[in-house]
Amino acid sequence: MDSSSQTDVDRARLLITCADRPGVVAAVSQLLYEQGANVVDSDQHTEPDDLRFFMRLEFDLPGLQARLSSLASAFQPVAERFGMQWQLTPAARVKRMAIFVSKQDHCLQELLWLLKKGELAAHIPLVVSNHPDAREVVAPFGVPLHHIPVTSETKAQAEASALELMRAHDVDLIVLARYMQILSADFITRFGKPIINIHHSFLPAFVGANPYAQAHARGVKLIGATAHYVTAELDAGPIIDQDVHRVGHRDAVADLVRIGRRVERNVLARAVAWHLEDRVLLHGNKTVVFA
Repeated sequence: MDSSSQTDVDRARLLITCADRPGVVAAVSQLLYEQGANVVDSDQHTEPDDLRFFMRLEFDLPGLQARLSSLASAFQPVAERFGMQWQLTPAARVKRMAIFVSKQDHCLQELLWLLKKGELAAHIPLVVSNHPDAREVVAPFGVPLHHIPVTSETKAQAEASALELMRAHDVDLIVLARYMQILSADFITRFGKPIINIHHSFLPAFVGANPYAQAHARGVKLIGATAHYVTAELDAGPIIDQDVHRVGHRDAVADLVRIGRRVERNVLARAVAWHLEDRVLLHGNKTVVFA
């Protein structure tokens, strides 16, 4: 094993959320020092409205895998003293990500390409689609595509089949890469893990279907895309990333779609990468992103 691989094996990430008060950073740093850990990256933020404190630490600890449980036990009293919500994750643990897609495959291709280039820290055990069109796209990457047709009459059965696949493949995260089906509240609850969606609009404007046509009809000068966590309320989950591109009166709907695809690919890729690297902390219906 080379030195870089050993560093990954010995590296962990600690996410913390609690009320802001003196001594939080000192207590965490002291605990890690006593355990023999070396902090290699640290980010923190306090929300001014409610004085909620957020922190992300990366640290190296020799023999991390064998010591992870004892480290968590040692940290528990500190967490209780400050009322922390916290998460301790080995950096070497690669999350298992399922991608849901319909006919438009540009976001799917971007994620698969980044994975192939080693720029996305994930394992993709499967792609799920309500159309068979993407089979040729995923085949060169060695990723199986599961075609699950969805109609209004079969939606419940289709979601049950998809949930069964998620459990069978021990999926940690679902990414909706232009999956043009609305997931039911029951599916979201039963899956019980993060779901990231790319919406081809700069939310909260132009929610629902055909946002580029809506934007063109409104004569907008900026179009954008929004990556957000999925909740039961349509297109209303916590936003992870957004971006925009300037357009003008000469741009038709087709031009907006073409330009928008480029924005969508970039926004979704960033949001997914940040989630995989444990850089996103939830704060109600908002996020704190240590990018």
